[in-house]
Amino acid sequence: MILSAHSPVASPLLEIRNASVFRGRTSALENLHLTIDHGQHTVILGPNGAGKTTLLKLLARELYPVAEPDLLLRLFGQVQWDIWTLRSRLGIVSQDLQTSYPGKVDGLEVVLSGLRSTIGTYAYQQFSQAEQDQALRILTSVAGADLADKPFQSLSSGQQRRLLLARALVHDPEVLLLDEPTSGLDLTACFQYLTTVRELMHQGKTIILVTHHIHEIPPEIHRVVLLREGKIVADGPKLEVLTEKTLTNLFAVPLRLLESGGFFQVVPA
Repeated sequence: MILSAHSPVASPLLEIRNASVFRGRTSALENLHLTIDHGQHTVILGPNGAGKTTLLKLLARELYPVAEPDLLLRLFGQVQWDIWTLRSRLGIVSQDLQTSYPGKVDGLEVVLSGLRSTIGTYAYQQFSQAEQDQALRILTSVAGADLADKPFQSLSSGQQRRLLLARALVHDPEVLLLDEPTSGLDLTACFQYLTTVRELMHQGKTIILVTHHIHEIPPEIHRVVLLREGKIVADGPKLEVLTEKTLTNLFAVPLRLLESGGFFQVVPA
């Protein structure tokens, strides 16, 4: 797989200060402060309902924070963004995207849709030969050329996830936002997907992983942010933050932490 990396820049990739977000009348994030630098692979870890998906939608500009005098939300050094330009620099793979994707769209159309930031392709959209060649190249390297003409609904969860990863990569984005990327995959598909993610990190992509699955955290991720009830409760180097004590507090159940080859897993204490 050969994917070019963008040149690093001085400003942080992400700066959030005093951001509060509501989902309906429910507070999902409260006074959030978070800064992530380019190349700083980070996992946002927390139980269901912690605000992880809300944070992902905030970064993707699908949700907006409450207006406050000291609010700051800056991506790639900018506060104001054209949403289509922003999405060309952020590759997003989420559970919501997978479940809402039109089933009859074939694999190549899935990848092509990433060029227009749409869910599926439409008759009015025109794709140049160069764009089609680019989409096929990414599809082949990430998911396999045999998926190009297969309907999305006919594929396994693992194949669908790889197609959506190819869709996210078709713009050659600087950053990948991954929402529980191996959820629902069998062991083979899970390990294959994690291998691909690790390759992308080595090629220069910055990974922000949002999950509650400890086993999804690749060895290359060295920063862990723990999120609970819309607040950051711990943030720092993986070996300092990812401990039996912090995880037991985070998930409110006694846990024992196991490590092998840089990967971690938990079992009941």
